[in-house]
Amino acid sequence: MRAASGEGVGTMVNAKDWVVVGLDNGGTANNATVLDHEGMFLVDGLVEVPSRVLEGPETAVESLAGAFDHILAVTKVDRSRVVAVGLDTPGPASAAGVISSKGATNFSQPAWWGYDFRGALERRLDLPVVYNNDGNAAALYAHHVYFGADSHTRSSVSAIVGTGLGGGVIERGQVVRGAAGMAGELGHVHIPLHGLLEEGQPLPSCGCGFLGDVESVSSLTGIVRNLLPYWLTRYPDHPLHRAESVKAAAKQVRSYAEQGDELALHIFEQQAMGLGRLFTIAANFTDPDCYFVGGGVVEAAAHFRDWFLARVREHTLLREEQGAAAEFALVPDRDMAGARGAAIAAAGTVVA
Repeated sequence: MRAASGEGVGTMVNAKDWVVVGLDNGGTANNATVLDHEGMFLVDGLVEVPSRVLEGPETAVESLAGAFDHILAVTKVDRSRVVAVGLDTPGPASAAGVISSKGATNFSQPAWWGYDFRGALERRLDLPVVYNNDGNAAALYAHHVYFGADSHTRSSVSAIVGTGLGGGVIERGQVVRGAAGMAGELGHVHIPLHGLLEEGQPLPSCGCGFLGDVESVSSLTGIVRNLLPYWLTRYPDHPLHRAESVKAAAKQVRSYAEQGDELALHIFEQQAMGLGRLFTIAANFTDPDCYFVGGGVVEAAAHFRDWFLARVREHTLLREEQGAAAEFALVPDRDMAGARGAAIAAAGTVVA
């Protein structure tokens, strides 16, 4: 059996003893996991070290190498058993793990622009490194957990609601990457806004410069920039007016929604409508077996996340045949989904 790298084919490995490591790189922390050849994860929770990305590429690569060493120590796995490493980072980046030439939210310093993050880590660890962006990694994990042994015959689309809106498209158990590695950037798909916006509600803008894309509505940034400022004008006596800033108020909206607050539910209704319209578009492109919703809503109270997922489904317009075949589900294990998806991607390159 051989382990395939991003640039070629690696060395022979013991078919009965190999493992892969998954590394999830974030703005503040790296989370790591280990997946064995039987498909079992060797840790059940977060195993984190600081990511140090603001200190530049060289320091960040060393931090990832430290996360790699740390997870092997925690799981008591000998380094010789590791045949490949999965890496995920926020995008935008190419399919080969080269950060965008214009930088990115977590990689704003000029030293990061066009930086070959995957290649640098591969050289540092002297192991094959397989790259995905964080949305794709989470989508891959959700897909494999939900479909299990059938994952290689099924397809799915995932929308991950966070500061922005990430996502991923999975076809037959594999991430759809696209020519430049930027497929699945679902947050910047334009959606119809008729019936979503209230009369007099301004056209929502996105930080990327677009007007009326999904992220401008269905994200924390969308709440801060667009939804909350409008709805506060409709509820002049709402307690959120007393927050120190719109950003601080936006972080409290979910807890209000869990309590049935009208203003908060209006906001999440619009977010659910945005995701439903995104999935309606996806239905006409990929016709997936399952639509996944992930992000902060997964960590909400059970009654609220069930309500939200039901609203997303209601706003997804499917043909009768599609409605009978498609499923809707939440992305599991949000904090661990990235590292686990990265590990699954790495394991998928180990070939006989």
